[in-house]
Amino acid sequence: MGEIKVSPDYNWFRSTVPLKKIIVDDDDSKIWSLYDAGPRSIRCPLIFLPPVSGTADVFFRQILALTGWGYRVIALQYPVYWDHLEFCDGFRKLLDHLQLDKVHLFGASLGGFLAQKFAEYTHKSPRVHSLILCNSFSDTSIFNQTWTANSFWLMPAFMLKKIVLGNFSSGPVDPMMADAIDFMVDRLESLGQSELASRLTLNCQNSYVEPHKIRDIPVTIMDIHLLQFHGTKYAAIDPSMVSAEELEVQKGNLSVSQEEQ
Repeated sequence: MGEIKVSPDYNWFRSTVPLKKIIVDDDDSKIWSLYDAGPRSIRCPLIFLPPVSGTADVFFRQILALTGWGYRVIALQYPVYWDHLEFCDGFRKLLDHLQLDKVHLFGASLGGFLAQKFAEYTHKSPRVHSLILCNSFSDTSIFNQTWTANSFWLMPAFMLKKIVLGNFSSGPVDPMMADAIDFMVDRLESLGQSELASRLTLNCQNSYVEPHKIRDIPVTIMDIHLLQFHGTKYAAIDPSMVSAEELEVQKGNLSVSQEEQ
């Protein structure tokens, strides 16, 4: 438990890359937290936006690797916003504060949706040069929670965390994935009630991305859903590239799924 949190890489990251806190709104309670690493001469950096359960440091491995190759990388943790327009306006002010005219955005889950909404929001005066979307979505209706979106602010923190934890894998996973889940659970515990409530609200509030407003932006989509087909005739990967341990884990997942059916 907690292997990543006590790992040399994570400790090195926390000791060498300072966490900055920036206020750009009139409301001084809205504080952006960020790690900014790599050459400051780069004026079009890669910015990471976390999922509902994530904090800025969940991208520490990407930051260490990419800055080692000469990239400038910024990982964000957004303040409490209750609607997408408010978020987009705050994010625009942050980019203005950082003197960044254009950026590349990497968004995971909710972060990917917000990245698309920001690209849509600024389409008349583009601020997004490219998008990388990891396990993200373009329409909040897929969660079937739009009718409860406006009630999250009333729920206690433990209930909100239970909702988020319900999306974490509960079946057998390989050791590296188990460590990653433990780390994300630890990060989730660091978030307060208002932070979680606002993120779940943004995640489920009735909204979708207007595709014609981002059609000129290069987009890369990353999705791990193909993992479920490893070891089957529907696998989209060369079997020689899949480890025996991963195949065993996948067989276990298939068995559990079949038993439930």
